[in-house]
Amino acid sequence: MVLDLLLPSRCVVCRRGGAQLCADCLRGLPRLRGPRCERCGAPTAWPVRRCIECNGRRLAFARARAAVVYDEAVRSAVGAWKERALRRLVGSFADVVADVLERPEHPLAFVPSDPERHRDRAGHPAGALARELGRRWELPVVPLLARRAGKRQRGLPLDQRRANVRGAFTSGPAPRRIVLVDDVYTTGATANEAASALRRAGARHVEVVTFARAVRRYTVRSQA
Repeated sequence: MVLDLLLPSRCVVCRRGGAQLCADCLRGLPRLRGPRCERCGAPTAWPVRRCIECNGRRLAFARARAAVVYDEAVRSAVGAWKERALRRLVGSFADVVADVLERPEHPLAFVPSDPERHRDRAGHPAGALARELGRRWELPVVPLLARRAGKRQRGLPLDQRRANVRGAFTSGPAPRRIVLVDDVYTTGATANEAASALRRAGARHVEVVTFARAVRRYTVRSQA
């Protein structure tokens, strides 16, 4: 592309010239492996059915899984992908997800962007990730969800995040089992509301897959 000639590519993490995400930084992304909460996917000291983060919450999804920790390097990469429309990054992200997570068995849906911000971006980021994963996993991608315009989630506390996305999604008729793809799982408020819309549209089992996940320092507590 002409733009690539005029503005040589640099790694969005370390700023070295070359790939948009260089091989060293790609390898250094903190993979989420090892024990985790069975329900929300938070890393834990040992496997648990429910952790402190999701215990007591009514969750519309059966489980959530993410590939990497949402640390500063990942934040830079995701921000560049979403805000600067660096489309080639999504292939690297999908490679990491496919490497870390087990292949699901059900069709993929995705969380759409806010329609106001969608006009400023090169398509839906989560939709692009879902399509890349669909190719790798050989699974269909179905654009079921629509989203109303609303306030940005970034920077809002948990209770306001939940209120901000309440009723934000509608869905076309959904299959009984579906995998919901998004870029980042922060508090789970967006994923839960989108999963609720899919449930209202006929889904009975919703799994959530994201590239990254915010990790909080909680004491692990197992639930029988």
